[in-house]
This record gives sequence, C-alpha cells and structure tokens, in this order.
Amino acid sequence: MSQAVATRRSPVSGGTATRAAVLPTKPRTRKAVAVTERATHRFILDGVSICVPGWIVDHTSFRQWFHSDEFPEEGRVSFLNGEVMFDMSREQIYSHNRMKMVISRVLDSLATLLKIGEFYPDGLLISHLGAEVSNNPDGVFVANASFEDGSVRLVEGAKEGFIELEGSPDMVLEVVSDSSVKKDRELLREAYWKAGIREYWLVDGRSEKLDFQILKYTSKGYSPTRMVSGWTKSAVFGKAFCLVATKNQLGHPDFELQVR
Repeated sequence: MSQAVATRRSPVSGGTATRAAVLPTKPRTRKAVAVTERATHRFILDGVSICVPGWIVDHTSFRQWFHSDEFPEEGRVSFLNGEVMFDMSREQIYSHNRMKMVISRVLDSLATLLKIGEFYPDGLLISHLGAEVSNNPDGVFVANASFEDGSVRLVEGAKEGFIELEGSPDMVLEVVSDSSVKKDRELLREAYWKAGIREYWLVDGRSEKLDFQILKYTSKGYSPTRMVSGWTKSAVFGKAFCLVATKNQLGHPDFELQVR
C-alpha cells in the first residue's frame, strides 16, 4: 500500500482536540495522473465520508477539484506544504468561535468606516499560485489598492458567483485551536509569507494570558510587530490594536478588540 493511501486510512488522534487529517499528494508526473485518473480514496472521519479523487496531484488539480461538484461541503480542506489537509475539528465556543467573531466584527466595521477595502470572515478560500497554497483563514482583508493593481482578484464559480480569492491579500487572521497549533504557527506562517501577505494576525486565546501578534512581512520572513503598553500597530489598517479578555453577563469568557 502506498504511503499516500496509508496516510489517508490512518486513524486520527482521539478526542475532539485533534481531528485533522493530512493527505500527501503524489509526485507530479504524467504517468501518475494517468494511472490514478479514475481512482478515489475514501475515508471516514467523525462519521463523515470524504472522497479524494486520485487525480489530485498538485495545487492546480486541487483547485480544479475545489471548483467541481465533487468538493466536500463539510470541514475545511486546504492545500498546504504539498499536501491536501482536512480539518474536521470542532471549534471551541469562546477561545475560537467567539474570538474570531469579535475580531472580524471590529475589522469589518473599520474597513467600512474608513473605506479602505473589504474584510471577509472565515469560509473564503484564498489561493496563491506561486506559493502553491489554498486555505480558509479565520479572516481576510484586501485593500482597495490591491484589487485595483491586480494583486488580488475574485474568482467566480460555475454556479455560485465569486467563491475564491486569488493572489496576495493584505492581511489574514488565524485563531489558534488545539488541533491547529503547528498549522497556524509554522506551516501557514511560512505559506502566507511566500504568498507575500503583508500582515499575519495570529491570536491564541486558549489560556488566561492572551497571545495577540501582528506579524509583518519582511524579506526574511514574518517579524512580530513590537507591542507598546499592550498596543500593537497595524500598518495595513493604520491603527493600533489591543486585545482584552473580559466576561459577559453570564460570567463566560469574552473578548474586546480595542482600536485607537
């Protein structure tokens, strides 16, 4: 049994924390495509049946799959580091789901108020051909200038209207969960840098001490923006931000993204 198939059939670590499955792609050869053209790799993950066509051998074929009717509607599917990656993990209500909603709400309102671009919440696939990456961030911002100069373009689906963002957005947001630590802190950090994304916002609210970083693009990789008295400046938005942990009326964890 090939390593690719063996990996697809390997059990995923137990518990709800780690339920991401990585599917290495096959070598990019014309022979491999011909041999596996009709093959389908199927596995069950948390009761969900997932089929991966055998003709997916690189980033180009992954995007063809994404634009086809065969692409799965459940879970997050990415092409990252030469692999097809599924993440079926459940979102923690406060440290992940609530966190990304709070940040997205502020950034969307800010982009609208300043009329500087468009902010998109999670669920949007972004792709960069040169970096060979396709992923669904927890948030994406594109400046008007990036649309105008062609750095980013909207890709239309066959039936659904625009469904993909291609190019180098100005900012992406990822909120760390138990199942995405390596992906967010290492794999995506490298991939987003190769894609030329100006700012990578990396947030971890799983502990009492919040980790809020605005990573800025440099020629040698991402570098953390210096925090001054709890505030971090974003060159993309032209504002400083401070992420604060709070409690709601029921005593549950909550968060506030302050802007100045």
